[in-house]
Amino acid sequence: MKKMLILLALVVGLMVVPFFIPHGGEYGGSDDQAEGQIQVIAPDYKPWFQPLYEPASSEIESLLFTLQGSLGTAVIFYILGFYRGRRGDHAGD
Repeated sequence: MKKMLILLALVVGLMVVPFFIPHGGEYGGSDDQAEGQIQVIAPDYKPWFQPLYEPASSEIESLLFTLQGSLGTAVIFYILGFYRGRRGDHAGD
């Protein structure tokens, strides 16, 4: 029990401490960097299409990206669990 509490405290610490460390940089995505490089290489480049939905802020964009990754992970692990349960292999139980 004591070991689990220590590990839990370490995990929480690893999640919280980075918010208080000054990094001196900007949070930016690879999409923004790619767009900047395209403008440098080919200033007259026109995009092929426009996005279907443009989030109101970068926070909403980050939320949607995280939600997409979480849902994808849930689907993958559901399928893995489903097939493991179907196989009848309960060696870990």
